[in-house]
Amino acid sequence: MELEDEIRISASRAKVYEGLNDPEVLKECIPGCEELIKHSDTELEAKVVLKIGPVKAKFGGNVTLDPINPPEKFALSGEGNGGIAGFAKGGAEVELIEEGDETILRYTAKADVGGKIAQLGSRLVVSTSKKLAGQFFEKFADVINKQDS
Repeated sequence: MELEDEIRISASRAKVYEGLNDPEVLKECIPGCEELIKHSDTELEAKVVLKIGPVKAKFGGNVTLDPINPPEKFALSGEGNGGIAGFAKGGAEVELIEEGDETILRYTAKADVGGKIAQLGSRLVVSTSKKLAGQFFEKFADVINKQDS
């Protein structure tokens, strides 16, 4: 499954990049995030509770940040295990484009799921993934915009 979208944020590219690398900001924005621990500048560990259709699961996983060309571009990849509910793994490429005093955050994400979650059907998994991504980026924009004012 692949998701693509972009969002306009009323903040400088440096401020947006800083927010995307701040575990406190990310924890506040990731839907269902209970814990986010920064092990290094590129390694994070997360505990997230998600409900996809009738399946509710607690995922534990790791996220790796890969600064390709910061602050313009970077990538991230992650893998999570939800026990009996299944697993999720994927990654995203993020591009930050300065436009005046705003930043366009454009992303392309790929994800793969297995176990009970995969049995729910791709339509439900894709729609839930789009909803969760939308929630993350809307919340992220709100948090960054509040910091900037």
